[in-house]
Amino acid sequence: MSSQQQPPDVPGQHQYRILREADLRDYLARLPAIAAQLGGPPEAWSIGEVGDGNLNLVFIVKGTKGGIAVKQALPYVRLVGESWPLPLSRSHYEYRALVHQARLAPGLVPGILHHNEVLALTAMELLEPHIIMRKGLVAGICYPRFVDHITTFMARTLFLSSDLAMPAAQKKQDIAVFCGNHALCKITEDLIFTDPYRQAEQNHWTSPWLDQTAAAFRQDLDLHVAVSRLKLEFLARPEALIHGDLHTGSIMVTESQTRVIDPEFAFYGPMGFDLGAIIGNLLMSYLASAGHERTPGDRRSFEAWILQTIEHLWAEFSRKFVELWRAEANGDAYPGTLFAGQAGAARLEIERQSYMDRLFRDAVGFSAAKIIRRILGLAHNIDFELIEDPKRRAICEARSLRLARTMMLETPSFRTIGAVTKAARELRDWQPDFAT
Repeated sequence: MSSQQQPPDVPGQHQYRILREADLRDYLARLPAIAAQLGGPPEAWSIGEVGDGNLNLVFIVKGTKGGIAVKQALPYVRLVGESWPLPLSRSHYEYRALVHQARLAPGLVPGILHHNEVLALTAMELLEPHIIMRKGLVAGICYPRFVDHITTFMARTLFLSSDLAMPAAQKKQDIAVFCGNHALCKITEDLIFTDPYRQAEQNHWTSPWLDQTAAAFRQDLDLHVAVSRLKLEFLARPEALIHGDLHTGSIMVTESQTRVIDPEFAFYGPMGFDLGAIIGNLLMSYLASAGHERTPGDRRSFEAWILQTIEHLWAEFSRKFVELWRAEANGDAYPGTLFAGQAGAARLEIERQSYMDRLFRDAVGFSAAKIIRRILGLAHNIDFELIEDPKRRAICEARSLRLARTMMLETPSFRTIGAVTKAARELRDWQPDFAT
């Protein structure tokens, strides 16, 4: 029996139920491959629920031989509760995405051991001693292999699921596989592109210091137009299978390894969204860093590494993406018969650069949107939230909002990634009015 099939003797396997520790122990004991990997009698297994995300239960299970991670979707948003129902099908889309990503970018996602669509449950490789990257960045840890790993992941998963690499019929079939993940897309559409710019019940921010800024964002029609254009791209541009939630909380790392997790928001959307998500989160890490200083300047070397990481990330992604385009252009876009000969090849190189310029502009805009939602919307992040002094936190957030607004409204002025890091560096010590 494949470890991804359902065990025939598990009671209630055809009906969803939220698994508690005893239920999970009983369930896993009936999976021979899983039980053998854990080792020892099931009653001796340690099981702990460790989920600190917004949506799901996550268990760590350990036996005498090894451990696994088990993720189960809840029928509602965990952060909010049963008042916000959510379809369990998101677990199956996550499973499909992980299988897809493992094929295109092997070694950069956790291995899948078992999946039960009815229980919305997936058992996977336990990543140890990896930690959530966001936690490491808050602690000021540098990850020297991160750029190489994440750019390989993004270049391969995005290019190889695009019209540049796939025949149109195959891509349309793949789009159909993920098009039912609209409930998760709706969360993005509301929480990132709409709610921070209007009165929304679940919005919150560091009050009272950011009250005026939040109100200004709700009245800023130029900003509303800009974010609405980004939302339209998100709605209408199925360029590639994107992760959909690629932030530093969805990446687990050591100094030598990187694993991308939690692709339950996956669907065919604009490539720049994934790029913007990771760049935006690194920018927030940089501008939050001052709030974590113990003595003035003690994180300057870390901050320099973050900015260098952002610059190298775009440069390496762009290089790897274009290399894939030159080597594996098997899709129906830009057919080779139209670019034959030396002149055709030279013209196609110019077009590739134009394509990457457009993709960079998309990333700049989406990066700004991701920053704004993490400060003025529902779900915040620990880069800022762990800054104990609320006024100090608000100062770091105000700098980030100022950068994000400029990036969104003046996107064409950011012609290079160096322009983005330069703007962030110039805001590192800027003082908002309330700081005095």
